[in-house]
Amino acid sequence: MNNYLSTKDYLVFIIYFLIVAIYGYWIYQRKKKKSTDTKDFFLAEGSLTWWAIGASLIASNISAEQFIGMSGNGFTMGLAISTYEWMAAATLLVVAIFFIPVYLKNKIYTMPQFLNQRYNSTVAMIMAVFWLLLYVVVNLTSILFLGALAISSISGINFTLCMLFLAVFAIIITLGGMKVIGYTDVVQVFFLILGGLVTTYLALNLVATHFGSDGGVIAGFKLLTENANDHFHMIFEKDNPSYLSLPGLSVLIGGMWIVNLNYWGCNQYITQRALGADLKTARNGLLFAAFLKLLMPVIVVLPGIAAFVLHENGYFQQEMLVNGELQPDKAYPVLLNLLPSGLKGLAFAALTAAVVASLAGKANSISTIFTLDIYKKKVNPEAGEKKMVNIGRIVVIISMLLAVIIAPFLGIDKKGGFEYIQEYTGFVSPGIFAMFILGFFWKKTTSNAALFATVGGFALSILFKVLPAIANLEWLSPFGFSKLVLQKDGSALYEIPFIDRMFFVFVIAVAGMYIISVYENSKGVKTNGLEIDRSMFKTTPGFAAGALLVTGILIALYTLFW
Repeated sequence: MNNYLSTKDYLVFIIYFLIVAIYGYWIYQRKKKKSTDTKDFFLAEGSLTWWAIGASLIASNISAEQFIGMSGNGFTMGLAISTYEWMAAATLLVVAIFFIPVYLKNKIYTMPQFLNQRYNSTVAMIMAVFWLLLYVVVNLTSILFLGALAISSISGINFTLCMLFLAVFAIIITLGGMKVIGYTDVVQVFFLILGGLVTTYLALNLVATHFGSDGGVIAGFKLLTENANDHFHMIFEKDNPSYLSLPGLSVLIGGMWIVNLNYWGCNQYITQRALGADLKTARNGLLFAAFLKLLMPVIVVLPGIAAFVLHENGYFQQEMLVNGELQPDKAYPVLLNLLPSGLKGLAFAALTAAVVASLAGKANSISTIFTLDIYKKKVNPEAGEKKMVNIGRIVVIISMLLAVIIAPFLGIDKKGGFEYIQEYTGFVSPGIFAMFILGFFWKKTTSNAALFATVGGFALSILFKVLPAIANLEWLSPFGFSKLVLQKDGSALYEIPFIDRMFFVFVIAVAGMYIISVYENSKGVKTNGLEIDRSMFKTTPGFAAGALLVTGILIALYTLFW
């Protein structure tokens, strides 16, 4: 096994770097205005095509947490972890039909701006500060940490140097504004998919060869399903060890919708790609992203299952260990080390592309929220367009430096990087989504109700997390909402799956918002409804056909791998 990159690998990677850098500079020169304004810098208003929007959404979403963490989950629990990707495809259709028209009709450019327009400046400022802290301290930092860790383990380059390289590369792209990010993401996605497919192909081919077949992807996949049949079920029974992570039907009709609708519909980091386009272009971009989402498990989950089968048959016995314990998150880096010289450089470029694109997208969102929702409103209301663009660029650099400083202090949870991020993001997403969804579609929702959803939702999430330690939740077990889990001290507790916990918090938050709003409405409290009419939600025949195709594919996949 070749553990580190060869000269040929570095040559391939340098070619990738030059292609992205030169293309980004060309886009910047070709599309720059004499005087760049904030809408141009932060939103690339009117200049991103549908394919650039779709590719940018995927490039910003797929990072080391998917390549490393989701492959690790593929190793332990199998194809079921793909529900995050496939349900995201369905969610993108919902966002395209119902969310994006509301944003565009009301000229919403940032999420705090929506909260200010719909509720009040207090709610908006609280959430702007909150999102900045979340994006810098948690998201940007974790992307940088996991990305540098993966790249360091594959290349043998010092972890700190990997962090600095990723940070600098991302800053270069981000300083060009959303136009450069959007169009370079197309190149990044190309490398991401190409390198990912190469890794999957070779992994499946190795499985086929090990079992005496002539090789090939089809033979390898068939052998995977035969030798790891328990890894090809999308819906877990309650006796499955991974039930707490993916609790049965909740991945189809419960909390998984909260995870995805909050992420794809109420997240500056994601929606920013579409907010500068017209409705038709934005919708087509989201539809394109939905099709790409259908493909992602082939790239990030199948390699993990292949690594599991190979490990069960004697491969990677030492390489998969960390401090003497099996570490599933090592699955993808171990497979990359099987690639021949040159192809390994391509896969390495794909992983780097995923990390850099996510860092650039996150940094741009941080810059957008700070500049438009804090600096312009509270620090310097008289700031001109040029001043705000310069402030935005400074914020990009500062946020990335903070991430570099904080990242070394992070650790890896035993659940794996991907699942760890999902669970702890779930402490805030139910309340935020409740605040958004009622703000969209119920004009009587009040500002105090919105504050209850955010603050109360977070408090409820913590309560449900610690509840098993202070109360016996056995009575929830027959309904599938709790499972007996052995603790480190040898005791056993009935724990609530975090996806179900999110659903409970969301329902309570919505109920609380309804009660508070009805009470305040009876006292004459005024609310600020958004401009909405049913015609906004009509789609073109082309979009409708594409949406039906995505839905049909999803139904077929879940039926086949139920």
